[in-house]
This record gives sequence, C-alpha cells and structure tokens, in this order.
Amino acid sequence: MINRIAEINDVSFLNALKTILDSKTQSQILSLTPEQRIEIMESRKEIEVGLFVEQAELDIEFNKWLNEK
Repeated sequence: MINRIAEINDVSFLNALKTILDSKTQSQILSLTPEQRIEIMESRKEIEVGLFVEQAELDIEFNKWLNEK
C-alpha cells in the first residue's frame, strides 16, 4: 500500500487521503506556532494566580446582561 501511495502524483488526491488518515488516527498531534505556545504558557500562568472566571460565574453574568435588555 505504501508503494502504491508513493506512486501517486495527484497533490489534491494526496491531500484528501491525508485528511482521511488524520481523522482516523488515534492520537492527533497539534502543530502550534511559537506564538501559540507562548500564549498557552502565559494563560497557564494566569490560571495559576487565579486570573480566570469560572464558566458558571460567566453564565450568571451573561444571563444578567441578557435580562437587562
């Protein structure tokens, strides 16, 4: 099968095949840019020092805002 795939020259077909294979793999690895990695590290630091809002609290605030209109 590998040899047959290696013989395919149709780039759009190979991209479609890659999409199918990516959707069926058990462990998907995300490719992050350096900027995305920095953003994640900064967000983790903010969480450690309590700079976040719980979803339930945010839902309450959102519902209050909706009811004001």
